[in-house]
Amino acid sequence: MGGTSAAASGGADDEAPPLVESATSVASSCDASSGPSTSNPNPGLDSSFVPMMDDNYYDYMQGVEKPKVPYVGDKEPVSALVAEYETGSPIIQEKIKLLGEKYAALRRTRGDGNCFYRCFMFSYLEQILVTQNKAEVERVLVTIEQCKENLQSLGYAEFTYEDFFALFTDVLESCLQGTEDSLSLNELLVKARDQMISDCAVMFFRFITSAEMQTRAEFYQPFLSDNIMVQFCKTSVEPMGEESDNIHMIALSNALGVPIRVICIDSKAPEPGKPPLNDHEFYPSCDNNLQNNGSTDLSKKENYDLIVTLLYRPGHYDILYPI
Repeated sequence: MGGTSAAASGGADDEAPPLVESATSVASSCDASSGPSTSNPNPGLDSSFVPMMDDNYYDYMQGVEKPKVPYVGDKEPVSALVAEYETGSPIIQEKIKLLGEKYAALRRTRGDGNCFYRCFMFSYLEQILVTQNKAEVERVLVTIEQCKENLQSLGYAEFTYEDFFALFTDVLESCLQGTEDSLSLNELLVKARDQMISDCAVMFFRFITSAEMQTRAEFYQPFLSDNIMVQFCKTSVEPMGEESDNIHMIALSNALGVPIRVICIDSKAPEPGKPPLNDHEFYPSCDNNLQNNGSTDLSKKENYDLIVTLLYRPGHYDILYPI
């Protein structure tokens, strides 16, 4: 996965531009909620990797003044987490130490219920910009067109999603160098911090996720307990501010063909015989068994040039950069 390594390199963004808050807002359907839920609204979902809530981190997340936190922050060394938990759980401290052995840096995102999608957006686009992987851009553009067709087949009016799709594809294509619209890493960060652009990108991913789940409802329905698929997507996928669970990650990975790795840190002691860090990988799959998305088959991994790598602490996602 050479793309991942490449994305971890480069310090051009160490001195990041100041937070840009656009006065322009997205449509009312994109308004952020007052804050993320602290409980799983869908207990029927498979939550096998969701870690135990750490009281200190829970208090920290609830106390953050969201408007002062960038949608996407500056790159920081993983060691920055040490000070954050220096008086916290010894188990978390040990996990952070182990995290630092494999990951060089992290990039924080705002904890407003949309952090998973913002992380995915920036991690993916940053890797495209760093690697200049034109073949990947061409591949995903074709995939995005298929997702639009799926939405149309599901009865969505084009005006409800076309602006979100157009904005994201414009930014994606601008990550390739050689045109007057090409972006630098700092310029990408500015866009990711702009309220209108960032929220539209989040809505793009929410529509992609919803279309995937509804188009292949028989594939995902068994993992939604008593929830009706259409209603679940309308209430737990598409609205801004709704938190994401592993079912959302699986659907987005499958829809776009992009693998996701999640490293979980919590205060739960590791089970005997298992790695101390809870590491989950979701690879795109057309199989009718969701468990296959956690495959660690090396031949499967080698089919992908990049992978979105995230740090999950209870209730929140940030971006990780492998060493």
